[in-house]
Amino acid sequence: MANEEEEEEASGCISPSSFTLLVSCPSALSPSQVSVAFCDTYDRIPHPDIILENSISQIWEQRAQNNKSLFNGKKFRYGGYTLHNGSGSDPEHHLCIHLGLTDYRTFVGTNLSPVWERFLVPSEDDPVLCQHTSSPLGNGAVVETLDKKILVLQRSNNVGEFPGHFVFPGGHPEPQEIGITSHQHDKELTESTNSDVSREMFDSIIREVVEEIGVPPSSLSFPAFIGISRRNLNVRPAAFFFIKCSLDSKDVQQFYSSAQDGYESTQLYAVSMVDLENMTSKMPGCHRGGFALYKLMVDTKKSVT
Repeated sequence: MANEEEEEEASGCISPSSFTLLVSCPSALSPSQVSVAFCDTYDRIPHPDIILENSISQIWEQRAQNNKSLFNGKKFRYGGYTLHNGSGSDPEHHLCIHLGLTDYRTFVGTNLSPVWERFLVPSEDDPVLCQHTSSPLGNGAVVETLDKKILVLQRSNNVGEFPGHFVFPGGHPEPQEIGITSHQHDKELTESTNSDVSREMFDSIIREVVEEIGVPPSSLSFPAFIGISRRNLNVRPAAFFFIKCSLDSKDVQQFYSSAQDGYESTQLYAVSMVDLENMTSKMPGCHRGGFALYKLMVDTKKSVT
């Protein structure tokens, strides 16, 4: 595991493309090596400043008045991780991701607040730093085609965040997909829920790739988990996966023309590693961090072979 930060702009402002690697797994973990602890322990802690805390509702109400289509859906909240290094009879690494529950309303009122930095607690420990923010866990996929190209989308100018920027396909694992609306405190239910949430982590990224790029699920390999990156601006975290696609880039372009979520992006690029690196300066920080995680994976494979 590694922790890495991009330098901030010389002006002292936080660059939209700066990032921190919260979790790095260059060996690329299979679903059997990744588990989830879903518990209210990892929920957001309300801020002790009542005026700041009340601003969450005020910001949401203002946004909702201006945009009648806003929906306050549940999201999984990132609350840290535990890494078990392989040893003895079990040489594999095992990662447990700590997830709580949050919602889009709280995300808008904390991470996306004009005064979002006031919600942070000075700390080198990320869960402490972000204990008062919503921090919903997003996801992204580095998809490699049969002809060894990486798929990158250019965001539409109609989207709310980072219009026109380059991103990997992705979105969020969704609590409602597995029927979660609140926390369960029954031990047997908790174990079952943890398993369901872990599976949703991997199922959701396949779902996002299929919806945003349009390729059939059968053309995609099982996702391999490569880490969690956080955009330093708004401290927004995202889990990243590596997926192989059995189609070449020309076939993928054909599928993209009828993608379900095509309105979110205007163009699909299939690029080499060198071209991709040149595009990262126009990526949101969490996605630029996704590229860094992918590069670590590629470099690790080269050193092994």
